[in-house]
This record gives sequence, C-alpha cells and structure tokens, in this order.
Amino acid sequence: MSRFVRIPVCSLIRAYENTRVCVCTQVTVLMHECVCVCVCLFPLQWRFLHFTLCRFHANPLPRAHYRVCSTSAWPGGTRGRAQSLFKPADGPTGAQAAEFGHLPDNITVLEGESVVLRCKIDEEVTHKAWLNRSNILFTGTDKWSLDSRVSLVNNNNSDFSIKIEQVMVADEGPYTCSFQARNQPRTAHVYLIVQVPARIVNISQDKSVNEGEDVNLFCLAVGRPEPTVTWKDFKYGLLSEGEFLEITEIKRHQAEEFECITNNGVAPPDTHRVKVTVNYPPVITDVKNMPAQLGKTAILRCEAMAVPTASFEWYRDDRRPVESDNTLKIKNEKTRSLLLFTNVTEKHFGNYTCFASNRLGASNASMLLFRPGAVYGGAASLNGRLSEVGLWFCLSMSVLMKV
Repeated sequence: MSRFVRIPVCSLIRAYENTRVCVCTQVTVLMHECVCVCVCLFPLQWRFLHFTLCRFHANPLPRAHYRVCSTSAWPGGTRGRAQSLFKPADGPTGAQAAEFGHLPDNITVLEGESVVLRCKIDEEVTHKAWLNRSNILFTGTDKWSLDSRVSLVNNNNSDFSIKIEQVMVADEGPYTCSFQARNQPRTAHVYLIVQVPARIVNISQDKSVNEGEDVNLFCLAVGRPEPTVTWKDFKYGLLSEGEFLEITEIKRHQAEEFECITNNGVAPPDTHRVKVTVNYPPVITDVKNMPAQLGKTAILRCEAMAVPTASFEWYRDDRRPVESDNTLKIKNEKTRSLLLFTNVTEKHFGNYTCFASNRLGASNASMLLFRPGAVYGGAASLNGRLSEVGLWFCLSMSVLMKV
C-alpha cells in the first residue's frame, strides 16, 4: 500500500455516497493524517462524525482522493474501518453557491440590524440544513441553535432561508446551506460580514498649557472595517492624519479647538473637539497720553492681553496707589482698566502708571493726564522715567513672590 503523507488542510469534502452529505472542518493535523469534525446527513438523523482522512502519496494533485481511515460517531457511534472515498469540493465556494444555491460570495450587514440568508433550491430536495462553521442551526424545520435571534423564514421546495436578528460581530463568518437533491449532496456557501460604524472611544480632555510647552493630543476610535482618524485645525484649516497630534512649543496664536474626525465609510463620521488654552503673561497694547480741561471729564485707558485674564492696578508718579473718590473712579473690565475723571482739578494732572499682572508675569505702562499747552520735559521727565523703573521693579518682585 502506498505511503501516506501529511495533508495541509481538510477544507470542505463531499461524500460520493448517495446516502449522506457531509460538511467538515479541520481539527488537527497529525504526522500523516488530517483529523476532521464532520456533520453528516443520514436518511433519519444528523450525526457528528470524526473522520481521519489520509491522502495517497502517489497522487499529489489538489483534487487527490482521500480515504477515510477511521470514523467515530455521536450519538450512538461506532469505530472501525471505512472504504468510502472523499475528495475536496470542486472550485471556490462562490462558484458552488452560484451553481447549487445561488448565494452571493458574501453578505454585508451593519451591527444591530437583521439579515436573511436565503438558499434557493431548484430541485427536489429530501434533506436540508443550515450550518455556521461546524454548528448546526436548522435541519429542515428542526432548530438546533439555542440562539433566540436565529429563526427559520422559509422552508419550501424553492427557498430554505434563515433570519438573524440584532446581528453581532460574533455572527461574522461562513454559513453553509447543505441539502440533498436527486440523491446527490449539494452545498452553497456565503460569508457574512458584519460592519460597525466608526466611533471615538477615547480622546484627550481639554488642555490648558503655558506658552512654549509641548502639546500631545490623542483620539482612539473603533469600527469595522478599521476607521481612519484625522485631526483638523479650525483656525488654519490644516489636517493631520493619525490618532496622535503633537504641537511643539505651542504659541499663543495656536490656542483654539482641534477636531478629531473618524470614518470608515459605514456611517457618517464621528467627531469630537478638544479645546487647547495657551497661558501667557500680560502684554499692554493700548496706552495714550490724554489732554484734559479743568472742570471737565477725562479718561485714561490701559488695555492688556493675557491668559489668564490680567488684574489691574493704577499708581501716581509718586508711587501712591490711585484710589476712587468723588472725582475719580477706577473701572476694570475683562481686558482693560479705565481711570474716569468726573471733575478734573489741578491735583489730577500728572503721570499715571498702569500695572497688569497674572500668575505668569506682569507688565506696566505710563501715561500723562495734562492740560493742553502745558510742557512736560527736562529733569521732570527724566525723574518720571526713573520713578517708573523703580516702580516696575518693586511691583514685579511683589508679583513673583506671590506666585
């Protein structure tokens, strides 16, 4: 007798005996044998059979015949030698589906939806069954599956169909419609593909950083097929592919919202935004000397850009803090501070210093409230500048000590 060799796969095999049709899946490959678990249709019942298949070394072709070396059956099975010959199913599964059951190569369905698997039968059928891999779902009208989501839709001479409700990812895989017509076994195969819309499952929280620091954002998404992830910069319209977005030494003008977009073509994209706040010390941007008439109103303005928002203080040229009274009022707004003079007198004329600070630093600027036509210069101006420098140093040290 010829020597046996190892078989790489069992694949699906078709019995030539007219009394049964088998669907087999590989369990293990031994040194010279391929052990398969088969589900076979006998005239009266379905049985699980364990076949040991051996290929003759003399015929290495893919369509070589296989000899059943031994079998065991459940329930009520026996062990022994068998002389039945098997061979692999001819051609790809898609071709078989078109010939025997008119099933497509695959069916695509969204997770959570329902799907009907139809097996069209054109010939007189004596036995029929639906299987998922090696698991029997239905044999005729008899339900073997314990899953309440699986039901029989049609069972007649032309249509043998099942329905799966609330499809899950675990339902993905091969399904087989197996039947016996005119004493010949027939099988049709379909592969169920379960798609899941892209969804963001984890993303960075809103961030607050100091100017000059590095920023790293992440956006993790799931879906079937695997989704793409894109970061969008709203201010400049820039796009960055990938789950991670890195900004090196961020600047204040880069403070904005960044949007993560994930998509796999199954449903509309899923999006989520992350706000990045950039903190920086105050910068005074609006300072003007203002003329004023005795007995009239006047305003000195000090505007500062800062994150967090700056707090304001006013000082006179002799370093005295400016305080509100019946002729002078301090009004602080979000980004600016106003000195409101309701009735200008001689004592109001002079140099005023605006001091803006937050936890990151401070800035100051000086301005004059003067009578039109008056001359300010010479030693007075120099002393004023020296006074400002001293005031700036003292206030800055005070802010740093608080921080």
